[in-house]
Amino acid sequence: MKKIIVCLCLLGVPFLSAVAQTEANYDESKVPAFILPPLLVNEEGKRVTSAQEWERDCRPEILSLLADQEYGVMPAGEFETRYEVMATNAKALGGKATSKQVKITFKKGYLERPVVILMYLPNQVKGKAPVFMGYNFGGNQTIHPDPEIVPTSERERGAAQSRWPLDKILAAGYGVITVDCNQVFPDNPEGLPKSVMRLFGIQEEADLQPNTGQAMSAWAWGLSRMLDYLQTDPQVDATKVIAIGHSRLGKAALWAGAQDTRFAAVVSNESGCGGAALSKRAFGETIDIITTKFPYWFCKNFKAYGNNEETLPFDQHELLALIAPRPLYVASAEEDRWADPRGEFLSAKYASEVYRLYGYKGITTEEMPQVNTPVGQRVTYHIRTGKHDITTYDWEQYLRFAVANLK
Repeated sequence: MKKIIVCLCLLGVPFLSAVAQTEANYDESKVPAFILPPLLVNEEGKRVTSAQEWERDCRPEILSLLADQEYGVMPAGEFETRYEVMATNAKALGGKATSKQVKITFKKGYLERPVVILMYLPNQVKGKAPVFMGYNFGGNQTIHPDPEIVPTSERERGAAQSRWPLDKILAAGYGVITVDCNQVFPDNPEGLPKSVMRLFGIQEEADLQPNTGQAMSAWAWGLSRMLDYLQTDPQVDATKVIAIGHSRLGKAALWAGAQDTRFAAVVSNESGCGGAALSKRAFGETIDIITTKFPYWFCKNFKAYGNNEETLPFDQHELLALIAPRPLYVASAEEDRWADPRGEFLSAKYASEVYRLYGYKGITTEEMPQVNTPVGQRVTYHIRTGKHDITTYDWEQYLRFAVANLK
């Protein structure tokens, strides 16, 4: 087990012994003093001092630990993959974009799992376009009222349009790739049999080992499979695909980016517990709360740390560090205390230590920034006014970040 260090310098709170939590804590004075595994010390206690040593000695250990104890291991297996372009429109959205809808079918024997990708690529870009890629919650047609979008659910068109400001993203020279997360793993307790996990012989909960992945692992896997397709698309710059996600889908984007270094950058929008926020703070949503309410998100091993955060042999700053040296943006909202904005900030700050090995500046400030004031460089963080959501303000920061870091 890794050696541990005390991380109290940014807390300024007295030590409180861990107690069982039946309700979310929103009192900073009740956050326990906590200890975090050091990022630059391997399991044998040796401190690494270079990016090469980090990649050889620490990164594989952390990745394996998070897979085994939190997100779950995706089972291995062979299956057939087919790509079918369903529709294209070179003059979509009044001529601003080229739209494309592609069905990816994963097939094993008689079993098929189809997934539909919706793409909008900026027509102003000559050649291959850089893109943001992320899941939507309720159906491809919810991101815009475009009547040409093939529905993937019964929700109304444009229901989530505010979360996908296509005009602004396209005007900045970036495309949007999105997929209905429910086509990969339905976001409900009965989703397992209808998910892609069936391709690997997982049909019911009894088939799950303690470290077998569920929704979060499947969603991350799905993002990588979408990236497989993008590498074959002549209109997409597959070297500049940014994984983005809001809330639970922000957790999935982080886990996908941690495992798959083909993603050029990762954006986590209010991903909270099991995402960017430090678990050991036990502030807002906790491991006990999240694994009780959503037992199908993580592997079964993760639940053992509920109301027992002090025994965690890892924390979320390690997940963020796995993105290095690629650009990373973490964002919070002032009214979204459930996602623990301070815990997200601290996690991003601590992860910056690994970025320094590569010669990049991350977050150097010791204090939480003011609202609507992004801080950092290769690792950037902001907390904005407002509630739990992804807004135009958020996207404006992400676009500036992408332009600055993915030249």
